[in-house]
This record gives sequence, C-alpha cells and structure tokens, in this order.
Amino acid sequence: MTASEDARALTVDKLKSLIGEDVGVSSWYLIDQARIDSFADVTQDHQFIHVDPENAAKTPFGGTIAHGFLTLSLLSVMGQEAQPKISGSRLGINYGFDRVRFLSPVKAGQKVRGRFVLANVNEIRPGEVDFLWKATVEIEGETRPALKADWLNRFYLVRNEEKQPAC
Repeated sequence: MTASEDARALTVDKLKSLIGEDVGVSSWYLIDQARIDSFADVTQDHQFIHVDPENAAKTPFGGTIAHGFLTLSLLSVMGQEAQPKISGSRLGINYGFDRVRFLSPVKAGQKVRGRFVLANVNEIRPGEVDFLWKATVEIEGETRPALKADWLNRFYLVRNEEKQPAC
C-alpha cells in the first residue's frame, strides 16, 4: 500500500461500523470479444457460445456471451478499485466464496461493474481478519445483475510487536 493509500485506509473498527452498507462501486469494464477470446484461451474453454459469433447468433442470446467465470474473475480488479483499503494491511488474499449465482449473461460488447456491501468482519486471531462482501456485478443498462456472490477476503495485519524496532 502506498503512503497516500495508507493515509486513506480504514481501521478494522471503522470497517465494522460499515457492516450492511454499500461501501464501493468500481468503474465500468468492457467485455468485448477480444477479452472473451483471451479468457477462453487461458482456461481452454472454447465453447461456441463464447467464441463463435456466427453460431452463437443462432441461440436465444443472439450472440456470444462472456464465461461466467470471466465475470467472476473480474471481482479481483473491481474489488481492488472499489473496496476500502484496510489500515495496517500487509497482505490480503481471496479466501473463497460461500455463494455464487450467475443471474444474467453478459453479451459481448456490454460493460460490467462491481458493487460491494460489507456483510461481516470477523477477527480470526490477532492480526488476521476476514471480510465478507456481498458482491454484485451489474451490467450497464440492465436491471438484472450478471452475478451475485458472497465473497470472503482474509487480511493479515501488521501486529504491534512488528511495529517495534528490533533490539
């Protein structure tokens, strides 16, 4: 975390006071065919509905759609952008998902963004804190979201003894 990010970071106690609140919304991200094709190459998932515009046009979707896992994977960048920074954080990891639902397809050419509600803060042990986010990926111009997920992040904080100068 940079010095300016650290100055704006919130303490765990302050974050606890935000439980139940919408705490961040990311920028819009374009899901174009090039991004879909790149994801297909990385995951080796070349199902026609994602990568073959001609045949995908004959489906009820009317064209190619993003992989659900592509949309889910974008939560990482969206979260980095929109979630509050945690004061004293030295490391944050994805801890998992309790629930993921793909509610609407994202068609090639659409834009998506992430919205994050802080659902819970759980101090596992000193210096180790889990944050549960109600994450929604919205589709620009649509009323139904692409997905909803309960997303767990674990943060490791600098402990008091680590701040002490070595003897």
